[in-house]
Amino acid sequence: MASKKNSAAAAIERITQSIIILRGQRVLLDSDLAALYGVTTARLNQQVRRNLERFPEDFMFQLTTEEYQSLMLQIATSKPGRGGSRKLPLVFAEHGAIQAANVLNSPRAIEMGIYVVRAFVQLRDLLASNKELAQQLKALETRVMRKLDTHDQAITEIIKTIRQLMNPPEPKKRSIGFVELQERKR
Repeated sequence: MASKKNSAAAAIERITQSIIILRGQRVLLDSDLAALYGVTTARLNQQVRRNLERFPEDFMFQLTTEEYQSLMLQIATSKPGRGGSRKLPLVFAEHGAIQAANVLNSPRAIEMGIYVVRAFVQLRDLLASNKELAQQLKALETRVMRKLDTHDQAITEIIKTIRQLMNPPEPKKRSIGFVELQERKR
């Protein structure tokens, strides 16, 4: 039982690492999804294209040339014509990945589809906790900034006072000698 939990956790972790963000959505590349489901990328894409009505644009979309080139630099895929993909890849959002498992309808696709859902849920939970942490950090930053402003004002006043003490007003000059004696006599 523990071994199965460990392998499930490892599978979810692998899937989580394969999820990327494109067009503001968390998605999986067709090649990563095909590997998870135990089929070739061509087979996955063939089944998807045969069932396009199950894949609206928010479930699956094809990358643009610019997106693909940017992605190639990030994930170090091979150049087209040298063993790499000759077509722009498809990417699948969470619901699209589940639909892909449904159209493949193999035991491995169904099993891995569950892991895919869990990986997306895990990412969602992580992002939610990060947002909460970010809000708490922002509140703390605001409080600290208010205190710093108050401290800055106090420090400025202290510096002004020290400068005044360093430059005391000049004392009255007393005359020395003959002028002083004459003033005393008067």
